[in-house]
Amino acid sequence: MREYHVAVTGCDFEEGTKDHPFRTISKAALLAMPGDRVIVHEGEYREWVKPAQGGTSSVSRITYEAAEGERVVIKGSEQITCWEPVEGSVWKAVLPNSFFGTYNPYKEVLGGDWFIYPNDNSLHAGDVYLNGKSFYEAKSLEEVKNPVIRTEGVNPPWTRHPEPILHPEDTMYQWYAETDQETTVIYANFQGVNPNEELTEINVRKCCFYPEKTGLNYITVRGFEMAQAACPWTPPTADQPGLLGTNWSKGWIIENNKIHDAKCSGISIGKEASTGHNLCTRTHRKPGYQYQMEAVFRARQIGWSKETIGSHVIRNNEIYDCGQNGIVGHMGCVFSEIAHNHIYNIAVKHEYFGYEIGGIKLHAAIDVQIHHNSIHNCTLGTWLDWQAQGTRVSKNLYYANDRDLMVEVTHGPYLVDNNIFASDYNFDNIAQGGAYLHNLCCGTMRREDVLDRSTPYHFPHTTEVAGTTVVYSGDDRIYQNVFLGGTVTYTEQSLHGTEGYDGHTNSLEEYINDVISRGNGDLEQFKHVKQPVYIRGNAYLKGAKPYGREENTHVSDMDPSVRIVETDGKTYLELNVEKEMLEIPTEIYNSEKLGMPRITEAAYENPDGTPIVFDTDYLDQSRSGQPAAGPIEGLKEGMNRILVWG
Repeated sequence: MREYHVAVTGCDFEEGTKDHPFRTISKAALLAMPGDRVIVHEGEYREWVKPAQGGTSSVSRITYEAAEGERVVIKGSEQITCWEPVEGSVWKAVLPNSFFGTYNPYKEVLGGDWFIYPNDNSLHAGDVYLNGKSFYEAKSLEEVKNPVIRTEGVNPPWTRHPEPILHPEDTMYQWYAETDQETTVIYANFQGVNPNEELTEINVRKCCFYPEKTGLNYITVRGFEMAQAACPWTPPTADQPGLLGTNWSKGWIIENNKIHDAKCSGISIGKEASTGHNLCTRTHRKPGYQYQMEAVFRARQIGWSKETIGSHVIRNNEIYDCGQNGIVGHMGCVFSEIAHNHIYNIAVKHEYFGYEIGGIKLHAAIDVQIHHNSIHNCTLGTWLDWQAQGTRVSKNLYYANDRDLMVEVTHGPYLVDNNIFASDYNFDNIAQGGAYLHNLCCGTMRREDVLDRSTPYHFPHTTEVAGTTVVYSGDDRIYQNVFLGGTVTYTEQSLHGTEGYDGHTNSLEEYINDVISRGNGDLEQFKHVKQPVYIRGNAYLKGAKPYGREENTHVSDMDPSVRIVETDGKTYLELNVEKEMLEIPTEIYNSEKLGMPRITEAAYENPDGTPIVFDTDYLDQSRSGQPAAGPIEGLKEGMNRILVWG
């Protein structure tokens, strides 16, 4: 086992020892072998680190880490000091294309499958930064010369109005690029600042830390700050490089890092190109849905399994100011753990929009455990799309998001328990077979069936496909949550509480009898019977309405005055509790009581197959035999203030 050191005062022709360090991390990455450590000392490193080898096991991994107590920054950008004045506040930088190597972000169009707005190929992977703040790309030099403050961004389909831009005044800072065979010219409006006298950067590299080869396993990345990468749009039907990523491997640990200003995705644990790369956009032969289905089976052919892919740990990271995702992954994310991360300001520039945006956006998140994260001020907090089987979203804090959680075209079992959902729009439940327990739900739920897209489900705790089916909606378990009413709705299907389940049967036996009563037949019978739902012991406040057949409820018009308060780096939950809410007949739920979803016939259990007992709350406090509804035990009548993050 060797220990390599890297320092800004070093030289790549040295030995890489502490006294004679390398100058670049890339030099150490060429040499590091299983069991080795690469220790990087304070300073700024402008390079794309491409590990050449991986580890061989969890106890023989390659570790890259910032030296203890030292700030180490890896950037995908270069500082530019050759700006020339053009007109007013507009300056230009003229660069030879050789400056960018084989990847010129100012030629690379941002787009691909499910990229929706803008659709005129006007955006690129490049960006300009003034003292760390990213600019907006203009469509012409004239726009750069005469910028207009943009108060609204693109119009996502789930809203009735364009989304507001987080900081409208920043939209005055714009750039535009022109390229030819030999030269790239970047124009930027610096609003009266001389860019040669400030820290002015442009992103030039696709990634900061990302292997070019797949299958480099058991790598640890710890303690770095990484920023300003020109990474591309990452749909589930394409190669998915991020600012930092694993590139179709197993067993990485990504911890204690600060990740920000990825053009698209911050951390990628996604798929690679051989299983399909934007084939719908490039060929238009088949829908993206069909290519995504094919990608699942192609992945199985190249060895997608628990033994070869996934099982990553992403913990204690701060991820912010990324254009598309904080964390993204299709299939490569399986069996992973995402915990104790702070994710915010994701996709809030609203320069572009597509159906692959979220603080966390995962496809095929089989047995992925997402817990104890704070996710806020995102266009969408977490989006679990396709095959969220065995996935658990537990003890997370969501607030100030346009939407908190979306689960789409998946069949369960998936778990959502002990979370705080404090935004106005909590759930897009475009799925079936979910179990929601002990959550605080301050906003709406939208539910829809999907009868025109059949998606896969799996044998438990494996990537082996057991079948495919459509989403009938329902088959959900909703126990001992707190729902708040309100006046804000986004679609006709957005409702406060569970009244949207009215008309569903409330047991599997009733459902089966209803199907039988329709006589002989096949598919058509099941389309006309609403799946059973299991709803019990919830509290409905401030006008939220229950499922009509629910038992042991508490319904009140009282406004609990729920607030999320940020102060001194800490986040508190404030709410007013009435005595009756603390007296709902409740019980401790476990895997056995939840049963199995109708379609997958798989248990709500841990990834190792052991049963779950829901006997701890959001704060990991033990629950009594008659637990409180909602995520927090020990609430008192009257006003409560609880530290929930920090």
